[in-house]
Amino acid sequence: MSTYTPDVYSERVGHLGLITLNRPKALNALSLGMVRELSHVLLKWQDDSQVRAVVVRGSNKEGPFGAFCAGGDIRYFHQAALSGDVRLEDFFTEEYSLNHLIQNYTKPYIALMDGIVMGGGMGISQGAALRVVTDHTKMAMPETHIGLFPDVGGGYFLSRCPGHMGEYLALTGHVLRGGEALHVGLADVCVDAAALPALWDGLRQQDWASGEAVVAWLREQSKAATEHALAITPKWHSAPIDAVFGLATVAEMEHALQGKDEWSVQTLKALHHQSPLMLCVTLEQIRRGRHMTLAQDLRMERDMVRHCFQTDHLSRRGASSETVEGIRALAVDKDHQPKWQPARIADVTPEMVLPFFESPWPATVHPLRYLS
Repeated sequence: MSTYTPDVYSERVGHLGLITLNRPKALNALSLGMVRELSHVLLKWQDDSQVRAVVVRGSNKEGPFGAFCAGGDIRYFHQAALSGDVRLEDFFTEEYSLNHLIQNYTKPYIALMDGIVMGGGMGISQGAALRVVTDHTKMAMPETHIGLFPDVGGGYFLSRCPGHMGEYLALTGHVLRGGEALHVGLADVCVDAAALPALWDGLRQQDWASGEAVVAWLREQSKAATEHALAITPKWHSAPIDAVFGLATVAEMEHALQGKDEWSVQTLKALHHQSPLMLCVTLEQIRRGRHMTLAQDLRMERDMVRHCFQTDHLSRRGASSETVEGIRALAVDKDHQPKWQPARIADVTPEMVLPFFESPWPATVHPLRYLS
C-alpha cells in the first residue's frame, strides 16, 4: 500500500513504513504541503498495528539518496513575509508539531541522513530512534546565515552536544561530515553512501517481528563503517571551543577569537558573516534550551520565530527584519551583502535581544500549548 504526493512518497512494505522526500530540485526543502503530508502519514502509521517501524530517506535529481533535506523553503518564507501570507504562521506551528511528533513517536523512526541535512532536515531527523549518516553527509544548523536562529528544536538538541559544542555549531553554522556528527552526538551510526540502496532493499525484503529488530539489524549492518568513520575522523579540539563558546556573551567570544591561529581566524570570520543581533538571540536560545524539555523549547522557538518576522520592539517588519533581509541576500538577490541592523556585535543590547523570548500569546492560546 502506497500513497504519492508530488513531494512525499510513502509506502507500507510488510511491517515497515517507508518515506521518500521527493523534491530534489529544492534539495527536499520542506514546504507546508510536505509538512502536512509527513504528519498525516506518521499519525496514520502510529495507529496501524501492522507498521512496526518507519524509515525516511531523501532523493536527488538522479534518484534515491544523495540528499536528505536542506531545511525549510526559505524562498517561500521571503515571499510570504513580504506578501503577508498567513500560511507562514501555519508553517512554523505545523513544522514544530511534526518535530515533536517524531521525537515522541511510539515506534522506531529511522532517518537515513545522506547528503545535505540542514535546518528543517535536522528537525525531522534528530528525534529519530536511529540517526544514520554516511560519508557524504553534510550536516549543519546554518540559520544565523540568514538572520534566523537554529529552530526546529535546535535549542534542545544542540544544547545537549558535549560541552559548549552546541553554542559553536549554532553561532557559526559549521558543517559537520558524517564521522564528525558521530563525535558530537548528532548521529548514531554511519554507513557507506554506496551501500544505501542495498540496505534499503534489505529492509524491504525481511518480515520484521518488531521495530526494535529493525534498529538492531541496521546497527549490525553499519558496525564496521561506524567504527571506520570514528577512527579516521579527528576528534574535535573541544578545549578551545569550550574556552571560547562557554563565555557569557558573543562580544566576549569575539574578543577571545582575536588570536592568529587558523581556527580563531576562521571562526571569527564565520561570526562576522552572521547577523550580530541573531547571534546574540541564538546564544540566549541555546543557554535557555539546555534546561528545557523539547516541548518547552519548541514553544519558545515558536515565540522567537514570530518575532523574527514581526520585530515590533525594534519597529521592524517584513523587508526590514533581519530574517527577510538575510534570505534576500543569500537566496533571492544572491548578492551576499546583507545589511544587518546593528552591523556590529558590540552594538547589540539586551533590550534588543530579550523581547524575542516574550510570548506574543497567552499560555492558554499558544499555538503549541498542547505539546507535552
